[in-house]
Formats: sequence, C-alpha cells, structure tokens
Amino acid sequence: MSQVPSKPTDSNHNATTDVTPVVALKELVARLHREQNKIQDLLSSLGFALRSFNNLNQFLELIPLMATRVTDADGSALFLYKPNGQIRLEQLHWQDSQQRKNIRKALETASSQISFLPNSVSPSTSTSILDAQMHQYLGPDVQVFGTAILVKHTERGWLYVLSRDPEYSWTETRQKLVRLVADQTAVAIENDELAVELRKKERLDQELEIGAEIQRRLLPRQCPSIPGVVLAARCKPANRVGGDYYDFIPTNHNHLHPSKNGRPEDASWGLVIGDVMGKGVPAGLIMTMMRGMLRGEVLHGNSPGGILQNLNRVMYADLENSHRFVTLFYSEYDPCKRILSYSNAAHNPPLWWHAATRNVTRLDTEGMLIGLDVHSEYKDAQAQLEPGDTIIYYTDGLTDAAAAGGDRYDEDSFITSFSTACKYCNNPQEIVDYLFDQVEEFIGSDRQNTDDMTLVVLQIL
Repeated sequence: MSQVPSKPTDSNHNATTDVTPVVALKELVARLHREQNKIQDLLSSLGFALRSFNNLNQFLELIPLMATRVTDADGSALFLYKPNGQIRLEQLHWQDSQQRKNIRKALETASSQISFLPNSVSPSTSTSILDAQMHQYLGPDVQVFGTAILVKHTERGWLYVLSRDPEYSWTETRQKLVRLVADQTAVAIENDELAVELRKKERLDQELEIGAEIQRRLLPRQCPSIPGVVLAARCKPANRVGGDYYDFIPTNHNHLHPSKNGRPEDASWGLVIGDVMGKGVPAGLIMTMMRGMLRGEVLHGNSPGGILQNLNRVMYADLENSHRFVTLFYSEYDPCKRILSYSNAAHNPPLWWHAATRNVTRLDTEGMLIGLDVHSEYKDAQAQLEPGDTIIYYTDGLTDAAAAGGDRYDEDSFITSFSTACKYCNNPQEIVDYLFDQVEEFIGSDRQNTDDMTLVVLQIL
C-alpha cells in the first residue's frame, strides 16, 4: 500500500513566507543606505571642489555631472546670463555620448531665442519661458525639471535635470538635492566675483600707493636753508593721496647757478600753501598740475599778485571742467630786507606772531579762488618782519577738525594754541609738533581727521 506524501506543515510554510519580506526589507534598507552614501559622497566632493578650485569654469564643469548623479537623471544643463542679457548654455552633461551632440544643439537653439536682463522678470516667469523653449526643441520624449540660481537675490541662471525615462518622477527629495547643487553654484559664482573685486582693489591700492609716493616726493623733502630764517613743515593727508600743497620755490636761477656777482643765499624764496577743493586722487592730480604751473610762473619774475593772476588764467579751463577750485597763498621772502611780499587767493590767511608785542595778526589780501573767474585780479601786500617774529601757514583741515561730539577746533582755538607755542617753544619744529598734538588731542586719539592738515612755520632769528 503506497503512502500518500504528507503535506508540509503550517510551521514550515509560515517560515518560508516569513523569510521573503525580511530579506526584501534588508535589501531595501541596504539599497537606500548605498544611495544615501552615494549622495553624501557626491555632495562632499562638490563641497571640496568649491573650497579647492580657484577657477570658476573648472568648478562649473562639475555642476551638471553632480546634478545628474544625485537625481538619477540622464543629464543636466547649466544656463547662465551673459552681461548683455543673453542666456548661454554654460555646461552640459549627458550620459549617452551619441545623443549628447543633438541635446546640446537643441539646448543652444532654445536658449538663443531668449534675451532679458536679470530681475527684469520674476524668476518663475523667466524659468517658464526657458522651460517652454526647451520642451519645444527637445521634444516630448525628454522630461525637463529646473531651478533658478540666485546670487544675492538676483537670478543669475538655471540648473536643469533631464530624463528620457517616462517613469521618472520629480520627487521632493530630488528637488531638494538639485536646489542644493544650485545653491553651491551660486556660492561659487559669488566667491569668484568677490575674488575679482578683491584683485581690482589690490591693483587700485597699488596704484594709490604709487600715487601717494609720487606726491610725497613732489612735496619738499626738507626745508631750504635761508639766511636769518628757520623753517619747519608737515603735511598729513586724510587719505593716501591728498589735496593739500606747500612748497619752497627758488625765485631765480641763482639758487642753482650762482653768478660771480651774486650769492644764492641772498636771493628771495617763494613760500606757498594751497588746498584743492576735495580730497583723494582727483584733488591730488590737480595739486600736482598746479605745482608744475606755479613753479614755471615764479621764474617769470612777476609780483605775487601777478603770479596768482597768470596761474588762474592758465588753470581756469582745466579747473572749470573738473568742477573744482583751489585756494592758494603765495609769498616771497627777501632775506636781505626781511620783507615778506604776498598775495592771497581766498586761502586761510597765515598768522603773524609779533615778538615785540606778542600779539597775532593775519596776512591777507583780496582775491578769489583759483579757477572761479578767469578775469580775477589779485592784490599785493608786504610785511616787514622783525627778529623773533613767526609766520604760520596752514590749511583748514586744522581749524575744521571735529571732535567726536561734532565741535570744531575753529580758528580762535588755533590762534590761542599758536600764541602759546610761540611763547614757549624753542624752534619752528616744536611749534609744528605742538599744534598737531593739540589738534589730534581735540579730535581724539582713536579717530582720524576727515581732511588733510598742513602747517608751515617761518621764524626770524
């Protein structure tokens, strides 16, 4: 009698059916873990590239590849604005090398049909316009998903992922991942622009330093030796290049080429101080131009008023075009007669401390700013200096110096400090140092004056 094969027990059947879901779950977890690791590796590589690459184009080459990998798409395209508003296909990655050429041609054709400036339309509108063009030229078989690249809230381009898979879905995870790649792209663009600006600033700083060095060399390196006189001077620009000017100018060729009948030390010297309206490079350029013209005028042998009149006529057109003016005080000192001849073009009048009476007067004449009126006339005047007398030439950077509370140093405070210095200081250099210390103490040790400051002190022995 044959035996009927026994059916498998319920316990065996349940064991078989229980194993299948467990294995499947483990495989799913393992696959998700691998995908997560892959995405983390790709994003880590992108972050490393962002930190490492100095060339923006090298970094942008990676963007479509990364976007394709993290979203499991067939390809990705990066579009950026040109400065003229045209949209350009910057980079393309496509898995199938045989199809890549056709995809590139379609995308370039699509982007060439669009031109508008960043932020001229809303990001959603501009993206939809590009979407429509891409659908038209790529055809219905290619799905297109994109996100804007925003730099400082300004739309600078778009990052798209492309897929031919009809089952491909634009999941929330994929959206987040491609936006993350787009944000990294925006950071790279911004970093590159900051680096360009930094290089420009460095070049400008170098040029400014060269300009400052040239200006320092144009100012007197030391005061000249004039019989019976001691001189001291200091110029402190608010910026590296300033608009203040002072000079000691030989009035004839005997200073360099003494004749048999004359000694160079007997000749007169021109002492000048000026201030170009404004500060920085423009004022410095005008100051340099004025210096050369003034030195040429001095050699013609005119009076101080005549020199200023000729200088005004020569410089008028250039100053009018630049919308700037110059205040200038020009004087000539005769060491044999101790006479100071002078003329003023609306500059702060120099102060004259009389040793005999210990009072202070101003040296001033009528005259308008250089460059204000081509027909301006300038008056001449003279001062007979006595032993111990002191003359101080200065610019308004000292009298307009402001404290933290807004109070100005003003001319009265300056005259008081000047009188004190003349009574107690031993020489012109000490007077210069004392007055600068007083003004800087008034401003505050932790603050920088906003205007150039210049002092020249002449003292009769």
